[in-house]
Amino acid sequence: MLYFSYGSNMSSRRLLSRVPAAEYITTAALHGHELIFHKRSRDGSAKCDAFETKNDNQVVIGVVYEISKADRAVLDRIEGLGKGYEVKGVELTTPHERTMAAYTYYATSIDKTLQPFHWYKHHVMAGALEYKLPPAYIGRLRRVASRVDPDPQRHALEMAIYEQPESCLSHG
Repeated sequence: MLYFSYGSNMSSRRLLSRVPAAEYITTAALHGHELIFHKRSRDGSAKCDAFETKNDNQVVIGVVYEISKADRAVLDRIEGLGKGYEVKGVELTTPHERTMAAYTYYATSIDKTLQPFHWYKHHVMAGALEYKLPPAYIGRLRRVASRVDPDPQRHALEMAIYEQPESCLSHG
C-alpha cells in the first residue's frame, strides 16, 4: 500500500527505524492542504498536520513510500491512530504530473499554541533535504519555530538514528 508522509516520516532514517521494509516510491504534492505544526502530541509538543483547506493554491509536499499491511499496523500504533491522528485516502500529484492514490494521517487533536521540539523539526527537515523538495518549501520549513525538548534523553534517542551508518538504513 502507498503511504504519503509529509512530516517526520519523510526522513528515510526515521521511517526505516520504524518500518524497515518501507520502500521509497516518489515525492508528491497534496493540493488543497496546508502543512501546519499544530497536532497535539502526547509529549506536549506539536507535530505536523496536512490540514485540509480546499484551496488548490495551498499544497503539502511529501514522500510516498510502499509499505506492507503489517507495517501499516505498526505505523498506526506509533502515530496514535484514534488518539490524535486519523487516516484518509488522498489523491496526489507526482513531479511528472501523474496522479496517484495513497493514504495519510491527519490530525484530530489540534493546539495552535504548541511548537515542535527541535528534534522533530530536524526529522522533517532531514526528509525534505534528503528528497530535494523545492527550495521555497524547504525555506518555509526552516522558518517554523521549534523548542528544546525538556527530556534530554528523548532528544538524544530521536537524534541517534542520524549517527548510524547510512548502509544500515539504506532505501532502494
